[in-house]
Amino acid sequence: LQLAESGGGSVQTGGSLRFSCVASGRTSIPYCMGWFRQAPGQEREGIAAIERDGSLRYSDSVKGRFTISRDRADNTLYLEMNDLKPEDSAMYYCAADPAARNQFWAHWRYYQYWGQGTQVTVSS
Repeated sequence: LQLAESGGGSVQTGGSLRFSCVASGRTSIPYCMGWFRQAPGQEREGIAAIERDGSLRYSDSVKGRFTISRDRADNTLYLEMNDLKPEDSAMYYCAADPAARNQFWAHWRYYQYWGQGTQVTVSS
């Protein structure tokens, strides 16, 4: 499975961005798909995920501001980010794994496939 993100950029505090992640290759099986971010010197953290059954997961840091969604017909994962803050600045990655992640949804080691990442910079 190959993943390709797009949509990063620079915004001011309070702004919005929308990410897309297009999956190609073996898309016929269900995947848990998630969004992760990594700031310099910090560990990669999971911020949102859609389980194989459609269940949605959010980290406390983005709940209420970010929305994850998936278009199965287009094999595309989205992340709508609103009310962005400087602490949201990071490299953002989409990820996928064919297994259900459940309580491990936010742990990057449990995902097999990764996109190349896209940078977000939020200025105050």
